[in-house]
This record gives sequence, structure tokens and C-alpha cells, in this order.
Amino acid sequence: MNGKADPRAEGEVTTRTRLERGRGALGPALELVHTGRAPTRAVLTAELGVTRATAGAVAAELEALGLIRIDAKPSAAAGSQGRPSHRLAVAEEGPVALAAQVHADGFRAALVGLGGSIVATAPGCEAVDADPARVLGSVVDAGARLLRDTGRRCVGAGLAVPSAVAQPEGTALNPLHVAWPAGARVSEIFADCVRAAGIAGPAFAGNDVNLAALAEHRHGAGRGARDLLCVATGHRGVGGALVLDGRLHTGSSGLALEVGHLTVNSEGRPCYCGSRGCLDVETDPLAFLTEAGREPGPEGLLVQARELLRGGYDDPSVRSAAEALIDRLGLGLAGLVNILNPDRIILGGLHRALLEADPERLRAVVADRSLWGRSGGVPILACTLDHNSLVGAAELAWQPVLDDPLGALGQG
Repeated sequence: MNGKADPRAEGEVTTRTRLERGRGALGPALELVHTGRAPTRAVLTAELGVTRATAGAVAAELEALGLIRIDAKPSAAAGSQGRPSHRLAVAEEGPVALAAQVHADGFRAALVGLGGSIVATAPGCEAVDADPARVLGSVVDAGARLLRDTGRRCVGAGLAVPSAVAQPEGTALNPLHVAWPAGARVSEIFADCVRAAGIAGPAFAGNDVNLAALAEHRHGAGRGARDLLCVATGHRGVGGALVLDGRLHTGSSGLALEVGHLTVNSEGRPCYCGSRGCLDVETDPLAFLTEAGREPGPEGLLVQARELLRGGYDDPSVRSAAEALIDRLGLGLAGLVNILNPDRIILGGLHRALLEADPERLRAVVADRSLWGRSGGVPILACTLDHNSLVGAAELAWQPVLDDPLGALGQG
């Protein structure tokens, strides 16, 4: 023994260390590409805090898994010097997640790829059975047909429902707007339907507005926000969600941010919760149609309310109804701002249309009624993603892959 280190042994240790470090970086790297925060290998290297060689190996591994694609010879921008960094993007023909959404006016299935891109959708259904197993079976069957038609690999499935979903049981706490029984075990039923359809991967369920907020934070109007508040009204009722540091804040059992039951009109309509004048019944599409003196038609409530607002704002009855809803919504948002101090608010559904109809009125109400509003204001923006609850449902299914790409895809 001469006490000298064996260069081959040192090299093996260095290689093994790099491989382990690279494997640990696969998930964070995939999430950076998935959310558009690492468009090039140079940015990926900086964001991960690793060497250029390690970043290159990580990107190559993700490409080998069929999750991303690398453009090794991108064209240089006009006036730039030096060789441009390899460009990174999600694989357009890669795996997909099955996303399903159920709401008061029907249900829809879609396939969603990395990056939040909707690859295919099934025609929506306008009838929702009172038996959740029948509805979820139908929407999963529609998704299974999409998978067969496209031939895409599926990583899992996610479901968005118009109810708080208690965890860990996965029960719909109070799905009034779809006439399901309180406490319906939607997560279990959905998972059973997914398995029965022969669809691979885990299955998850969550509240539709929570999932819309998650999708908007990763791919839409919420990008870059640290504390993001989302408030939205879909076909019936009002929901809210809070994303903190990239993760949904769901409370101790999944029931946080039930903002629909904030009182905004003490002499208002009776609410399903037993109170009166809640956001849920004072600022949803039915409330708007009623306020404007219109009868609900055969089309979906949300569609009818949006069309009335966008096409008839010059009608005094429509404008008066919109202003009343804006004032109530602003009052509710001001209370939430005082409690949560978000750095951004995004609005979806009819609330998005109300913001677009009269943005200054809504922002003025929030600023006037909130402490934080008076000290500089909170940006209030419209949600930008079409079908954001569907995209958010897919995010649930993609999360295990983002956490551990090799393990989730059976390559570990």
C-alpha cells in the first residue's frame, strides 16, 4: 500500500455522485420546464444550481423518458453573440393525464399534456345524474375513448367537482349543485371507475376552484404570484382558493377557503348553508339573471349570464344588476384581502366577466373597503386559461411524475 488514491475509484465515486444528484434534480427540472420557467438549458442550470454538465444530463434523461424535447441547434436571436443555449420544451407527443370535470350543467373529459396543454376533449354532457357513480362512470368512459383514439400513454387521472372535498377520505362535503348525497366518496368512486376502464396510473379528486387556481398559478394569470387568491363563480355558487409558494392551501382537512359563505348582503337571499346574503347566492350567474329580471333559459346558466353581460351592458337593467353584483363581490374580496393579504387576485367564471365589464368599479370597491387596498392596492386580474379546472385536475395526476419522474413512470 503506497497511500495513493486510486484514480479509477475516485472517478467511479464522482460519477455515482453526479448520477444521484442528477436523479434528485429530475423532478425539479421537469417542473421548471412544465411551468415554462426553464426555456433553455442555461436557465435550467441556473435554477437548479448545478453544473452545466449535470443540467445537460438531467435534460437528456427527461428527453429519454419522452417528457421533454431538446433543441440542440436553436436559431440565434438577431444581434445576439455566441452560441445560443439549447432550448427546452415539453414533448408534444408525450404522455397525457385524463382530466374530468363535473358541474351543475354537465360534465366533460379531456386529455392534458405537460405544460397544461389540452390535447383532446370529449363533447360535454348536459345531464348530471343524482348517482355520482353513474356520472363518474360516464365521464371516465369518455376519457377512455379519447385515450384509445389518440393512442397516448396515460400517467393518471384527476377529477374536479363543485364541492369541497374532505381529505384524506376524498368525500364531497356538500355537493348541492349536482344533487349528490352529502359525503359522497367521490375519490374512491372515481378511482374505481378509472381502474374498471383499464386506465393506468393513480386517480385523484379535488374542488374545481382549487384546481382552477392551481392551473392558473402554473400556466396562467397567477404565474409568478407568491400568495395567490382565486375567486370564481362557475355554473352555480362561488368558490375560492389560495396558492402559497406554489402549493394549494387546503387547510387541515381540505376544506379551506370556502369563501362562498361570506355574508355580503345582510338582507339578501337565503343561502343553502342556512345563512343569508352569502357570496354564493349573491354573485353567481343565477343571482345576476334574477337581478336583471331575466328567466333562466335552456342553455347553461353561466353561458346565459355571460352573453347577457357582454351583449347587453347598455341595457339599464343589465348594468344595474352588474353594478350590484360588482359591489357585493368587491365587499367580499375586501374582507379576504384584509385577512389573507395576497399579492394577486384572479377572478374566474362570471366574476371574470364582471371585472372586464367595469374593472375600475370593482377595484375601487376593494381599495375602499380593505386596509391593504388603501396602501397601494392588490392587482386584480382575469383568469386566462380556458377550462382551467380541467387543467388543474390534470395537475393532480401529473404531480407524482413531477415529484419523481423515474418512479412514476416505472423506470426507477
